[in-house]
Amino acid sequence: MLKNLAVLGSGVLFGLGLIISQMVNPKKVIGFLDITGNWDPSLAFVMLGALVILGVTQHFILKKPKPLLAAQFHQSTKKDIDTRLIVGASLFGLGWGLAGYCPGPALVSIAYGQLEAGLFCLAMFAGMWFFSWLHASK
Repeated sequence: MLKNLAVLGSGVLFGLGLIISQMVNPKKVIGFLDITGNWDPSLAFVMLGALVILGVTQHFILKKPKPLLAAQFHQSTKKDIDTRLIVGASLFGLGWGLAGYCPGPALVSIAYGQLEAGLFCLAMFAGMWFFSWLHASK
């Protein structure tokens, strides 16, 4: 129960951060990505703040033998840059640049009743299903 409450609280905190930073606003995101036009650097400060907090806290957290609410840490051991990583990152970047949404902000935007966010999420879930189907058949 405590783990579920921690997950819920983390999700709410993340969603509030996305709303306050305006990452749920596609125009703001596209303005940040438009480095050759009317560039809006404000989201760089959001990302910089997140990286600073991660850098400081990760050092202390990973010194513990295990997380507070789990049996072990779950960290990726994969270090290779392969075709799947490059293609996936490219598709993510293209989708983010074209639509102005990435998955987290799109899900939060649905709460605002934004039709575009709902359509983006439908396409995202269809892509996830297609990926699972494609790799399950191998």
